[in-house]
Amino acid sequence: MKITKPARSPEQRKRDVLDRLERERDVWVATADDGGLPCLVPLWFVWHADAVWLSTRITNPTGRNLRDGGRARLALGDTQDVVLLDGEVTACSPADVPEAAAGALRAKTGWDPRGDSPSYAFFRIRPYAVQAWHGTHELRGRHLMRGGVWAV
Repeated sequence: MKITKPARSPEQRKRDVLDRLERERDVWVATADDGGLPCLVPLWFVWHADAVWLSTRITNPTGRNLRDGGRARLALGDTQDVVLLDGEVTACSPADVPEAAAGALRAKTGWDPRGDSPSYAFFRIRPYAVQAWHGTHELRGRHLMRGGVWAV
């Protein structure tokens, strides 16, 4: 692949990341269990109140890993438009999830997990690190958030 565009500014990368978090519906969710066994699944999500909200069954490996591990890595895009988000996880039962977050997920996806099996839980993933790049020419400056604070 030939790189024809100049690297984006950090401010433009942040705008692009926030736009994608609002616009996209699917995210890759990477977790690990206590023994380090990795798990990677795509899930629907919504960006709401400066956090990613998603839902999955607490009885599956991803749900258990999110609840017990307390952290996750999320990925958007392909190798030419990457967003990686590392975050701290808070689990909520269907009865305890904030109505605004559940409503935002329902509005974006058309699905309300609270109407499905009681084994579904909601997970808030608050980012503490965000990286974004388009190809190798944007690897420098890819760290947009560190320690939960936007660098730009």
